[in-house]
Amino acid sequence: MSGVTIIGALLNASTAVTAKVPSARIKAGQLPDGVALPALLVRGVSLIERKELKRGAIVRVTERVSVTVRADSYRDQRAIIAEGLVRNACAGFVGDLASFSRVSVTDGGCGPDLIGPANSFEQTQDFRVSFETSGS
Repeated sequence: MSGVTIIGALLNASTAVTAKVPSARIKAGQLPDGVALPALLVRGVSLIERKELKRGAIVRVTERVSVTVRADSYRDQRAIIAEGLVRNACAGFVGDLASFSRVSVTDGGCGPDLIGPANSFEQTQDFRVSFETSGS
């Protein structure tokens, strides 16, 4: 879930993203029924690595995170993907963010065009999010 938190924070910090998709429509996990479109759904796909750097102290985590663009029309969905709004807001980030240190975000590619709920149009932009957190 931490990679989802990081990507959500980067999306909400981007004025280019929030100009097209207001922060209230950028959600983690599930979009509420009847949400106005376009909207962005941020979900964790997989936890790729979990490496302890020092026993009980620092853990390096790499998580695959997907951002689903959901829109009323194919044209709107493609515009958000093609303009690179989501990718540019997140990919290439390096630094500390929230309670996570040594964060790095790389582009993980785009998924297929899909028909979503209520005949909406969807496509995903994926990321690989690495960060350090306290071990257990």
